[in-house]
Amino acid sequence: MIKIMIADDQQLIRNSLKIILDANPNFKVISTVSNRQEVLDSIKKEKPDIILMDIRMPKMDGTVCTKYVKEKYPDIKVIVLTTFDDDDFIFSALKYGASGYLLKGVSTKELYNAINTVEHGGAMINPNIAEKVFKLFSKMAQSNYAIQVNDKNTKNFSKHEWEVIQQVGFGLSNKEIAAKLFLSEGTVRNYISKILDKLQLRDRTQLAIWAVQTGVTSESFGDKDD
Repeated sequence: MIKIMIADDQQLIRNSLKIILDANPNFKVISTVSNRQEVLDSIKKEKPDIILMDIRMPKMDGTVCTKYVKEKYPDIKVIVLTTFDDDDFIFSALKYGASGYLLKGVSTKELYNAINTVEHGGAMINPNIAEKVFKLFSKMAQSNYAIQVNDKNTKNFSKHEWEVIQQVGFGLSNKEIAAKLFLSEGTVRNYISKILDKLQLRDRTQLAIWAVQTGVTSESFGDKDD
């Protein structure tokens, strides 16, 4: 059972999302809140697995609230669910540790899929903003938001691991990477889990930024050994 918190300042949206999510037997909405303070107070009472976070909320926007949550509760996954596809919002959400960024026009099936994907360690980006995401990873890599890893930990990566890292850097989902590299989604998920462990990175957003800032996204791996 995946425990979900809904954070949105509009009661109609909160109620509608609760009905949609509670209809899935694998999900349980444990709380609905409307601002940052309610988010933090509710987490203390009953820790959710995933928070669906709106951008525009009173007292603090959802991206900064994501930062507060991830700093104090790194195991809680955050999916930003908003009407805004503004570059700055996407940039901030990913920088602060959001595992997903979806627009409110997504279907029920897409929302279910996003929650399941994020819960299992993946990331879910709305297809309409995938191109923006790669550009934002580039922007983050060129800013002072640099990801540091021990170079020794990269020495034994296989060709497939480098290819997966590259596609993560492009902002692709596990499903898209699997199709592109002719692998199963489970295999891609396992690769990413092992890569994150080897590099001691928090999540795939950090991996994507590292891939961009180190030039992995512009390399060819055809001559590397498997």
